[in-house]
Amino acid sequence: MKQKVTLSGYSLSISVAVLAFLSGMALWGLKKGEGELALFAVAIMALLCLLALFYMPLSVSVDENSLDIHRPFAIKSIPLGEIESVMLCPPTMSERRICGSGGWLGYWGWFREPCIGRYFAYYGKASDCLLVRLKNGRQYLIGCEHPKEIVEQINQKMWKKSE
Repeated sequence: MKQKVTLSGYSLSISVAVLAFLSGMALWGLKKGEGELALFAVAIMALLCLLALFYMPLSVSVDENSLDIHRPFAIKSIPLGEIESVMLCPPTMSERRICGSGGWLGYWGWFREPCIGRYFAYYGKASDCLLVRLKNGRQYLIGCEHPKEIVEQINQKMWKKSE
């Protein structure tokens, strides 16, 4: 089963606004003959896009052995045997970003919440999240279009493996 990650309206707006602003700076710099400004804007845009391409989630899938987070350059695979628990869990308004994106092409990176603790996020919309706790203490907040189906499928596969 594979579920798509959808960006929130805020995340989409921030992403478009930042790209438009940096593109405008580059064009303005070229028009005014300020090549350094244009180069700087293009370098910042390239760095932000490259960083997002390493982490932004595109989809989430579950197979017989793992929970996979599909990203543009790689797949983050979490073996089902390492999962301690999984539950629906949208982030609260008290989340604090430690290092990552709070809307630029999704939400990804390290965050902290009082009720959850520290976790790594891979989601597009806060309303579509599930919390995965691993046996080693790591936590992931993962989002997709139908998180309840992913939670049910993981629990079902974990139950079968324990029998």
